[in-house]
Amino acid sequence: MSRMPPFASPLLLGFDAMEKTLERIAKASDGYPPYNIERLSGDHSRNLPERLRITLAVAGFSEEELDVTTEENQLMIRGRQQDQGERDYLYRGIAARQFQRSFVLADGMQVLGASLKNGLLSIDLIRPEPERMVRKINISVSN
Repeated sequence: MSRMPPFASPLLLGFDAMEKTLERIAKASDGYPPYNIERLSGDHSRNLPERLRITLAVAGFSEEELDVTTEENQLMIRGRQQDQGERDYLYRGIAARQFQRSFVLADGMQVLGASLKNGLLSIDLIRPEPERMVRKINISVSN
């Protein structure tokens, strides 16, 4: 008996990109660096919508060693520490390490900005309210 992929149903048209996204998420299971995702309530007095904040623990990385980019619907955070030359370590428990962490963003999500403070990299995201659109489809009659 063959296994049918979850998005192979004839009722789910055009969801093949979502299936690839889910496969990509399943592969990204490395736990470094640790991170939090929190929901921040909106500020109606300043007309700010509700937003999300991703906070990564990036102790030891400087601003120049971190790179935050968006590519298609993916937020990519990369860290590349430079080894600090010749040192005579008696014990080395903190390695110069590289990482790449990615988050798949829903359609419409926007990155507001990123900040680095006390070894924590915070990235704020919003999802503006989508406009409700109703479109009438004309029916052509053919004889």
